[in-house]
Amino acid sequence: MRRRKAAFAGVLAMIIGLGAAPGAHATGDRDRDWDWDDRGRSFKIEEATIADIQEAIQRRQITTTDVVKLYLERIKAYNGTCVNEPQGILGPITMIPHAGKVNALMTLNLRPKNRTAWGFDARKARSQTDAADTDPRMPDALEIAARLDQQFARSGRLTGPLHGAVFSIKDQYDTFDMRTTSGADAFWANDRPPDDATVVARLRAAGAIILAKANMDEYAGGDARSSWGGTGCNPYDTERDPGGSSGGSAVSVATNMVTCSIAEETGGSVVKPARWNNVVGLVPTRELVSADGMIQRGLNTRVGPMCRTVGDVAKVLGAYAGFDPKDELTAFSNGRLPERPYESYTGDRRLYGYRIGVIREYMNKSLFNAVDTESIDLVDRAVGDLRRLGATIVDPGPTGALFQSCVDRFAPKWLNQQFTPQWPAVFPAGADHNTTLLDMFFDLSKVPHTAAGRPSIRNIGGTGTDAGDGRYNFNAYIRERGDANIKSLTDLITKANFWTDPVLTNRKASLESTDRALTLATASALQSKHTMQTIVHQCFAELDLDAVVYPSGNIPPAVLTAIQEPTVNDRGSNWTAISSRGFPALTVPAGFTSKVYDRGPDGQLLPPKAARLPVGVDFLALPFREATLFDIASAYEAATRHRSPPPEFGPLGRR
Repeated sequence: MRRRKAAFAGVLAMIIGLGAAPGAHATGDRDRDWDWDDRGRSFKIEEATIADIQEAIQRRQITTTDVVKLYLERIKAYNGTCVNEPQGILGPITMIPHAGKVNALMTLNLRPKNRTAWGFDARKARSQTDAADTDPRMPDALEIAARLDQQFARSGRLTGPLHGAVFSIKDQYDTFDMRTTSGADAFWANDRPPDDATVVARLRAAGAIILAKANMDEYAGGDARSSWGGTGCNPYDTERDPGGSSGGSAVSVATNMVTCSIAEETGGSVVKPARWNNVVGLVPTRELVSADGMIQRGLNTRVGPMCRTVGDVAKVLGAYAGFDPKDELTAFSNGRLPERPYESYTGDRRLYGYRIGVIREYMNKSLFNAVDTESIDLVDRAVGDLRRLGATIVDPGPTGALFQSCVDRFAPKWLNQQFTPQWPAVFPAGADHNTTLLDMFFDLSKVPHTAAGRPSIRNIGGTGTDAGDGRYNFNAYIRERGDANIKSLTDLITKANFWTDPVLTNRKASLESTDRALTLATASALQSKHTMQTIVHQCFAELDLDAVVYPSGNIPPAVLTAIQEPTVNDRGSNWTAISSRGFPALTVPAGFTSKVYDRGPDGQLLPPKAARLPVGVDFLALPFREATLFDIASAYEAATRHRSPPPEFGPLGRR
């Protein structure tokens, strides 16, 4: 089966139509064909924005080919193995302090000749099932860059809004020219899918160069490890977790191996790695962006860009947002995109007229422990920054709860059958639950609560299980891909290698559990989403809010192989309960910790030790209000400038 063959052919024709011979380095003016050492290296690629790159190209200071080469130099220097693997990539690991490598990228978009010339081994090859890799319809990153250079030399115009921007793509998304396995070592007959995911095709059409597939937690699991890509590391402390499941995307951006990356979030896979790697990450409205061509596509899977600035994230979103007939959920976006390009909402430096609420439910120190304190304090400082920028802050106070009144009124009513089993004493079997719920609606004092308090925005996600959703989505993807060897989720499990580690559990058991489902039943997920939407919309309306602000998460990254911080009062590693039910959220750097608390082998909290680790602040708005987020976050970013690259992965010496 060939899903997007016609659309992809048009995109590829545009690229190939630029006309240079593969590998050519063309500027259109031999007098300007400066030596790479004299020209390319004079441009500072570290922290360069899309606008910086395009301005340099337009001034003839640099070519697109030079940009790709500068990133390849950094990949060559910093993308190696960052853990001890005494039994190989599939065996147990131990962490290395100051490893000098991060293992963020698992596959490079280079033909064998170019890959070998750059010194990358065969495991980074575009395909493991097509060793020759000579198909002229699949130009690699250097060939595409050369053709973009020739087109620019001929016309003097950039090809599109992302001309010169270099991307990594989370391995969860189809790329027709590179292997796509969601990090797994699975035995596909053809490890390349038949065509691009919609988001990838739209990026290429906008002039972007796809340089690599980013490493990821295999099948978007919970650890920074995959059977094919190996283990990733945090560049701010290589012993620590880079965040999952889009860790490779965030790390490749943080270490300046690419301009931007495409990540994915279901319940924290953009927010957590963005904050732990000091980059900007967007979780867009699910219905705004197509999930076509994604392994494990689902109701809450969001296609999110990661860059180093809010402006670049806005520009990338503009390249691929909107209706796609291959994803029925994007039909809800028709007529709901802003009148102006998203990046045009990133120029304001004051926030007069904005009303921003503070979600204190996530910031109440009395509910958590010492681990949370610095993150909460830094976001408190961010709230003060927003106030100084002119925003009106709606703050319920340090121990208050912004959404509590709406939760009390609407969670019992709209969750109903998911709510009542949580309180068997209040809703005994055989009793009139309908009347009890009605009594609660008219007398909020009757809403049940525990010693820890009432149901809150932290814990109203619902208790129902969505049977069969994972199996259905896996098998839909596999059937559409049409591989000759892997034809079902069962095949994906049995025809694959998995790592073995007593500390970091592999994905096989969870896949086997997913494969046992025989029924597709997503009613509870839809009910939970509707309940959260009702609660948040109601409180936004009552409080006249434009957005809310809160910590991306309270917990700094732990040592990857150590005991992780346990849940306390529904606090996990990131706060995503609201955004995962249909609301866009934008994570922005908010500063750094001065210390960190780890857990010992017995699980006890150890004394603090000095550690400079990134902290993020989240801005969240109503569905399809990404422009509001860009306006607020760009003003905050410009006023605070908390983005700081990892010091151990700085500029390379210029030879």
